[in-house]
Parts: sequence; structure tokens; C-alpha cells
Amino acid sequence: YPFTPGIWTDEQVEAWKPIVDAVHAKGGIFFCQIWHVGRVSRDEFQPDGRAPISSTDKPLTPQLRSNGLDTVHYSPPRRLDTDEVASVVNDFRLAARNAIRAGFDGVEIHGAHGYLLEQFMKDSVNDRTDCYGGSLENRCRFPLEVVEAIVDEIGADKVGIRLSPYANYSEAGDSNPKALGFYMVESLNKYGILYCHMVEPRMIKVGEKKECPHSLFPMRKAFNGTFIAAGGFDREDGIKAVEEGRADLVAYGRFFLANPDLPRRFELDAPLNKYDRSTFYIADPVVGYTDYPFLEN
Repeated sequence: YPFTPGIWTDEQVEAWKPIVDAVHAKGGIFFCQIWHVGRVSRDEFQPDGRAPISSTDKPLTPQLRSNGLDTVHYSPPRRLDTDEVASVVNDFRLAARNAIRAGFDGVEIHGAHGYLLEQFMKDSVNDRTDCYGGSLENRCRFPLEVVEAIVDEIGADKVGIRLSPYANYSEAGDSNPKALGFYMVESLNKYGILYCHMVEPRMIKVGEKKECPHSLFPMRKAFNGTFIAAGGFDREDGIKAVEEGRADLVAYGRFFLANPDLPRRFELDAPLNKYDRSTFYIADPVVGYTDYPFLEN
């Protein structure tokens, strides 16, 4: 995946340390989101130019990038053999260990948005006939093995997970998203992880928000830890979600990127900087990242 920092080598761990220290110096809490994109990739990003791995060998059609502007073409994936899954679980475990070595306060497992863990969970992608395919329990086996490995490595109080059962990013939809989300949160309770970060049903694809009858509330009630909701929230929506008990916390992405002092602006109900989608996910270290003005500027 282009322009994505890693945390699998000692050099990367060392490079993260001053960044983590800078966040802590400002009083911040810093979790490292760890992920594997699976089939949402190309041969040239893989070791020795091999095919990307997935739960399936079904290719992904060209997709609109997360910036909502460019279309990307992906390489046909290779279906992971049953006995290869354990090595990928171990990759996640090592990444979590490295995150703690780098000084992060914990890790968020990325189990959303059509990436590898969701390619196993969602029945529109997973066409396996082994112990990782077929039933809901089997499809969730690999993600839960990742959770268990990371909890064993760094402790449940340092682990969160992001899920998007209702979304259809990268052609990863499910025929029964409510059952999927409910099964995952009930299973996560066994591990006692710190939080579950879930994407609202109204967010179907990049930039596509719609009103719908579905709700995260049953999952919020079923989950024993802190529940974070994300997806399409403005200031008023976020306040209402917390006041009504639909979430403990609300996550903001685009608004936070464009407004480094977003909590202060929300407190004052001040106007927000407009975000520039064309600068999302570019490699420049300043443009689109640290060049948005603070309120006092």
C-alpha cells in the first residue's frame, strides 16, 4: 500500500519513538492502528512481487481511492492456505509488540473497510470451505485469533478494534451485517479489550452517507468495554449520540484533520476549516496534514 508507515522492523520502531514522545509531551494518548490490506493491493508492493493475499482468489474491481478522486486497479489475490493463516496472526502480534516498544499506549486492530480481516468476516468475499470459511463463526475465526494473540502479547487494556459490519468498502459487504457485528462484540467480550470502534451503518462507501433504519445500539449495549462510534458525525450529531447513550465516544476524521483544535472549536461552536479531499493520503509531510490554521491564527 503506497505511503503507509510500517512497524515491522527495528528501524521503524526507532523512527516512531520521537513521534510518540511528541504526542505524549502534549498530554495525548496514542494508539497505533495496525492493519493488513489483503487483496486491496498490487503485486509491486508485495515481497518478491508476489500476488496479494486474501481469504479468496476473487479479484477486486477498480476502486475509488479514499480521497474520493482517483481510481486504483488491484492485482488478483492469492487465497491463503489454511496453514498459512497462523503466520499472518503472528505478524499482527509482532506489530503490536513493536508498537509498545515504540512507546505507543496501545494498538487498534483494523478490522474494517474491506481490508484483510474483513475479507475473512464478510460473506460476499469469503468463499472458503475450510475452518476459516462458511459459517459466521468460521469467518470470524481469523480476526478473533488476531485479537487473542495481541491480547496475550500486550494485555487487553491496550487493545482496541475497528469494525464496519454495515459498510461495503472494497466490495466487502455481508448478507447479515447485524448478526456479524453482534457476534463480533459478544466474542470480543471474552477477551476484555479496551474498546470497540465501529462505523455507523449510514456510511456505506467513501463519502457516501445515507439515512438508514439500522443502528449500532444493539452492539453498543452488548459490548462490555468503551464503545466508539464513527462515520458522518458533525458536532450536533456527536453530542446527541453521547447524550442518548448510543456511544461513549465519537471519532472524527476529516474534521479533525482540517481542524487541529477541533475540541476547542466544538466547545465554542466556532466555524470549522473546510477540508481539502485532494490532499488526503498524499506523501507530503506538511500539505494537508499540518498546514490547517488554528482558531487564533
